[in-house]
Amino acid sequence: MKKETLMIRFLYGTIPGRAVLRPLVHPTVSGKVGKFLDSRFSRWLVPLFIKKHHIDMKEYEGSSYRSFNDFFTRKRSMERIDITPMHLISPCDGYLSVYPVADDLTYRIKHVEYSLERLFKSRDLAEQYAGGTCLIFRLTPQDYHRYCYVCDGVRVESGVIEGCLHCVRPAAYSSLPVFVENSREYIVLSTPAFGTVVQMEVGALLVGKIHNLRSNSRVFQGQEKGYFEFGGSTILVLVKKNRLELSEDVVKQTRNGKEMRICLGETVGTAESVTAGHPLRNYSHGTEGFPDMKK
Repeated sequence: MKKETLMIRFLYGTIPGRAVLRPLVHPTVSGKVGKFLDSRFSRWLVPLFIKKHHIDMKEYEGSSYRSFNDFFTRKRSMERIDITPMHLISPCDGYLSVYPVADDLTYRIKHVEYSLERLFKSRDLAEQYAGGTCLIFRLTPQDYHRYCYVCDGVRVESGVIEGCLHCVRPAAYSSLPVFVENSREYIVLSTPAFGTVVQMEVGALLVGKIHNLRSNSRVFQGQEKGYFEFGGSTILVLVKKNRLELSEDVVKQTRNGKEMRICLGETVGTAESVTAGHPLRNYSHGTEGFPDMKK
């Protein structure tokens, strides 16, 4: 068992561990770590991180970085993204797990029950997703930490919910309801394919900053939405009842709460049975994000 897994289990699974954990999850701690990682004094960490995680830097723009966070939020030179209108795509690289939302507006991860009302801080919004699907995309520190919109749509609501900053590893979120306690930001999209969809970014331990880019009210599938600074973090996507048909691969690999590896732009499911091939678009990153995005 990895040392970090043992540490997480100690922090979240024991009484002494939770006593140690309490001050660590305060945003002030993540803020101080973030200031150091934003400074030039953190640059020495970059080559060590690249070597430890076997990162192929040929995929990314630039070769010199002002700080560790400048490296951590680097852009890839090109993305391959499924832009089929009836497809829902992964917003990021990471690990996907899927949970049904019960009619009482809860979903369960092992023995921990999560309430959508607490997640959104809104009973009215939560009620719309009774019987729906909750998709959890977990990013690890070595993953690419930029993310995109999961489908075309028009922004009808957005919000920022302050909170603490727990770890988002499975050992943590299956022990405590961390997603309803952590700092998070969300957007509600009115979409032609899936009805109303919620996409929510959740901060994590040592990830005090969620950077969502400014955009027009109309957004597009695959358009860059934002990025996280250092650490692993999570994106939640909520889809209403009977609006999403998961791909066979996703159903098979995420059965019984298991996680599957997934890439940014990869198909998660469809709005209806679609047998046509998946058109892919290559996106070359520029200063405007996705400059050749359809209008």
